[in-house]
This record gives sequence, structure tokens and C-alpha cells, in this order.
Amino acid sequence: MENYFFDEVVLNLHNIKPEAAIDTNFSPSGKYDQEKGLFTLQFAFDGLSEGTSVVHVNCVAFFKFNEPVPFGELPDFFYGNCIAIMFPYIRSMVSTLTLQANISPMILPTLNLISLKEILKANSLVQND
Repeated sequence: MENYFFDEVVLNLHNIKPEAAIDTNFSPSGKYDQEKGLFTLQFAFDGLSEGTSVVHVNCVAFFKFNEPVPFGELPDFFYGNCIAIMFPYIRSMVSTLTLQANISPMILPTLNLISLKEILKANSLVQND
């Protein structure tokens, strides 16, 4: 990973019951600049209560290959690994955001997100700039 930042951080507590169950949803997507060998990961998390977003964060991360690789030749393991690398940052942001709001913090458990690998792969494309 070369760098990362959060471009969206939203906490919405309107009309949410204090002990409501929270469902989690992860949405990864990516763009790859073949000339620069730079993969940009967009990794979003939503905590939902009865269909309403309570917590939404989106992390943008940049992964640079030593040498440019054609898009179709990106290693299969790369997709799963970049998600695994970024998950602790999302987990920390969600915990910190809810803790600082002076509510019961939402602490995401350690998760195996390998199932998101195929979703990221399907939602990735070549950047044409």
C-alpha cells in the first residue's frame, strides 16, 4: 500500500433505537492505471439498522506495483490481500467514530473477507485517463 485516506465518514443516529441490531455491508471496487501500475481501491462499509445507514465510511487506498502489469495479469491473490490490508483501517475508523460520538462503540470483529475478493475483481476496471 502506498497511501490511503477516508473520503466519506457518516454517522446517522436519527430514529435509530439504542439497542437495534446492526447489519454490516462491505462494497469494494477498484480502478487500475496500467501505465503507472497503480491500483486504486474504494472500500466502503455500511452499518445498517432496519435498512437505514447508521455508519458509512469509504476508504480510498493506493497500491503501486514495482513494474506496470497488464490489467488481465494482476495476480488473483492481490484482490483478497488488498482488502485484508485495508480492513483494520476501516475497523478502527468505525470504532473511533462511534466511540467519539459518545454512544456504545461499534466494534467490528476480526473477519475473513476472502469472499469479497471476487466482488472486487468483478467491480474493478482499467482507468482511462
